[in-house]
Amino acid sequence: MAKRSLTSLGAGWSSNRRLVLVAGVLAVLLTVAGAVAWFTGRGHNTDEARVPAGASAHPGDGTAAPAPKPGTVTTDVPQPPPVADPLAFGRAAAVMLWTFDARATSRAQQLAGMHTWMTSEAKYADWDSVQAQVPDPVLWSRLKDNAQHATAITREAHFPSAFKQALADNPSALTEAYIYAVTVTGTQQLAWTGGGSGAEERQVTLAVQCRPGTDCRLVALAPTVAP
Repeated sequence: MAKRSLTSLGAGWSSNRRLVLVAGVLAVLLTVAGAVAWFTGRGHNTDEARVPAGASAHPGDGTAAPAPKPGTVTTDVPQPPPVADPLAFGRAAAVMLWTFDARATSRAQQLAGMHTWMTSEAKYADWDSVQAQVPDPVLWSRLKDNAQHATAITREAHFPSAFKQALADNPSALTEAYIYAVTVTGTQQLAWTGGGSGAEERQVTLAVQCRPGTDCRLVALAPTVAP
C-alpha cells in the first residue's frame, strides 16, 4: 500500500474572499511578482497518494472558520505556544501541521485542534487552506486502519528574501495587519502498522499574524515555497 502522508495532502488555496483579502495585504509587502505568486497561486499535485479526492474541498465564499466544539480538542494535537515571535511561531505551526496520530485522533479532533492555531480575525483567516491539509473522512479511516502516525522536527525558519526586501523598502506596510511570511524546513517521521516507517523532507511557507502585545496566530498556508 502506498504511504500516505497527512501533510502532503493539501491541493492548494481557496478562492474565498478571505484569501483575496490576505493576498491583498501581502501584495503590499511582497512587491516582487514571484513572491506575490505564492499567496495568490493555486498549487497542483497529481500524485494519488498525496492528493485524495475531496481533501481540498472548501466552504463557500464568506464562510467564517468554524469554532471547535467544547471537548473536541485532543491532547494529541499540539496547541499554539504563547509566543510573539513569528519565526518561533512558524516553526511550531509547521510541527503541528506535520504531526498526526490517526490511531488515537479522529478527523474532527484533528481539525478542531488545528483550528485553535488560527487568527480570530475572520477577515484575514483562510481556514480553507489549512484544513485542506487533512484528508477526507474515507482516507482518514484508512490511515487509522493502517495505524499511521507522524512526528516532526524543524531545522530552521526564515523570512523569504522578497518579504524582507519589501519591508526594507516600506517598513510601515506591515502595520495594517501584522502578517508575516515565514518559510520553515524540517523532517516528518512517519510510521504505520507492521513496523513500516519512513522520513520525508518538508518545507512550507506560512502567513503568520503577530500583532504587538498578542500571541502569534496562523493566517494561511501557502501553496509553494519562496527562497
